[in-house]
Amino acid sequence: MTHLPALLEEQNLAGVLEWLETQPPYAIADEIARMDAVESVVTFRLLDKDRAIEVFEELDPADQQQILEGLRDQPFRELVERMDPDDRARMLKEAPATVAQRVLAGLSAHERQMTAALLGYPEGSVGQYMTPETVALQQDLTVGQALDVVRRRGAQAETIYTLPVVDTGRRLTGVVELRELVLSEPRAMVSDLVVTAPPMARATDRAEDAARLMRETNVLDLPVVDSESRLVGLLTSDDAFEVIEAADTEDVARQSGAEPLERHYMSVSVFRLSRVRVLWLMLLMVAATLTVSVTQLFEAELNEVTELALFVPLLIGTGGNSGAQAATAAVRALAVGEVRTSDLLGVIWRECRTGLLLGCMLAVVGLFVGALFVGWDVASVVALTLVVICAWASTVGGTMPLLAKKLRIDPAVVSAPMVTTLVDATGLVIYFSTAKLILGI
Repeated sequence: MTHLPALLEEQNLAGVLEWLETQPPYAIADEIARMDAVESVVTFRLLDKDRAIEVFEELDPADQQQILEGLRDQPFRELVERMDPDDRARMLKEAPATVAQRVLAGLSAHERQMTAALLGYPEGSVGQYMTPETVALQQDLTVGQALDVVRRRGAQAETIYTLPVVDTGRRLTGVVELRELVLSEPRAMVSDLVVTAPPMARATDRAEDAARLMRETNVLDLPVVDSESRLVGLLTSDDAFEVIEAADTEDVARQSGAEPLERHYMSVSVFRLSRVRVLWLMLLMVAATLTVSVTQLFEAELNEVTELALFVPLLIGTGGNSGAQAATAAVRALAVGEVRTSDLLGVIWRECRTGLLLGCMLAVVGLFVGALFVGWDVASVVALTLVVICAWASTVGGTMPLLAKKLRIDPAVVSAPMVTTLVDATGLVIYFSTAKLILGI
């Protein structure tokens, strides 16, 4: 089948309509996200109403804003009214004030109230990602009565697979799965099927923490409560996946020394790509001047034993890579909850031993390679330096993310390039100091 961009370029309207009718919503959303503002709006307006809302909710907030800015009042109001409240709230928190005001003005009173409530929660909290449209069951219902409630109210809810059970004060007492209700006798009591003390989150908790809790406990939906344990919504699995994907994307970008992109890679301009990368590169370039300063400091030693210069790239490269490996492992372990800041001393001890072992293995190779080219004296300096540099780099790389977390800094900001730059400079100090000690220069 011909791709959508080719059909648009050929101005083949019949082909575009056929393509849009046969493709799933996520595929259409991916193509729209690649387009410029005019093409994306033109393509979106060719969708029928039901398909349009499915595609719209697959788009990232920045792409949603672009679509809304190109719609007239009536299609605009219909689209934002049919959005799920949590998706609408996430789009609005990143939208310009003019777009946000236009969206809120176009909503019914009920939808506006739900959206405003979600926007009132802290940035990045579960409250901004949960759906308030839930089917809650009273604990004194029979299974038959509970199923009647689901039939009456289920169409207005985003999910009915997990049904929160509440008391008369709407305080959460547990959850029951729809499967359990369907397979049970109509006269059985809901209270006999309820799972008490289920995994849950406070509305003000970090969305990433709640999403990872869902993954650890293997639940489809996570009840969200307020400070008094009253049910306020559910965090659904699809929203949890988005939270984790966004967090991982941000971590990967910052670990590579860049800021995360807010839109589809193929739709971002070259200028924007350069802008999100240049700041980190400038900072790292300034930090790299430490390496130049260290080289100047030991210029006399280099002039006396010129063979030492041959192994500078090998040593700083090995040290930088070792530190980057440890930093990446530490950031991931922090993100998934395998390591806490209280484990700092344990991580230092673990990474130091790991680095020593790696250094010893690499030193064996370095000793024979060095002896082959420059003799055993300089080779022994290289071998010993490899042991010390690897131990030092692994320790620094493994502990810097934990120290950053203690200081309330995003651990991913302590990126692998930053660790590499630091280890490069200190590695040269270790190398030349070792050479002075062994060679007596």
